[in-house]
Amino acid sequence: MAATRPVALVTGASAGIGRELAHILAREGHDLVLVARREAELTELARELKEKHGVDSRVAPADLAQPGAAQDLVEALGSPTPIDVLVNNAGFGGHGAFAERDRDADLRMIAVNVTALTDLSKLVLPGMVARGRGRILNVASTAAFQPGPFMAVYYATKAYVLSLSQALAEELSGTGVTVTCLCPGVTETEFQKVAGVEDVPLTKGPLAMTASAVAEAAYKGMQRGALLVIPGLHNKIGAQSVRLAPRKVILKVVRRLHPVEK
Repeated sequence: MAATRPVALVTGASAGIGRELAHILAREGHDLVLVARREAELTELARELKEKHGVDSRVAPADLAQPGAAQDLVEALGSPTPIDVLVNNAGFGGHGAFAERDRDADLRMIAVNVTALTDLSKLVLPGMVARGRGRILNVASTAAFQPGPFMAVYYATKAYVLSLSQALAEELSGTGVTVTCLCPGVTETEFQKVAGVEDVPLTKGPLAMTASAVAEAAYKGMQRGALLVIPGLHNKIGAQSVRLAPRKVILKVVRRLHPVEK
């Protein structure tokens, strides 16, 4: 990696929003550390970034659901690799009644969506603060603004990401380090297939955004140090509306968006 270029670490970089953000960060002159489980996809992405943008990428395959994965990742990079931008994008969802869903699947979801994000931030932040500069982009969801019956754990993990991000942003004010939380709505990625929600009302509407559009909005927001980025006017309106409606009404509405067949 070039000593003159800033370094961005992107988790969940093999597809979707993470892949698009890697391209944008490379376009803007960052070397990359690319993290995901799928090494072949990361290697291909690294090749694309080199050919298209002339930047260097380090491929770091990792399963962030494993205990200590974040620490192992940072230790493998070594102390001479300062992280200037951390994108905590890795995450996944799951559909079904809480009492019936696989226990290990939900615990893995918490490990990736919450534990790994928290630990990576904790490991990278001290160096950023010491250098007086750095940016963290945490990917949550519009799911963060209300509970989600039949996707209960996923919605709860994203509420955590939103709350943590906003608290850290305030703690870090004046340090030169910013924390931005991205809350996209339905986006054209692999998420729907992995979560098992390809055929529910939530994902069937015409308002899904492309991963590239979401990533561009996220990068611009992060660069200006925005506290919160909600791409798409319809998503902004939806996120605000849940503050006004009675909670019981919101729960019924969200339940209908991803029902479980009986």
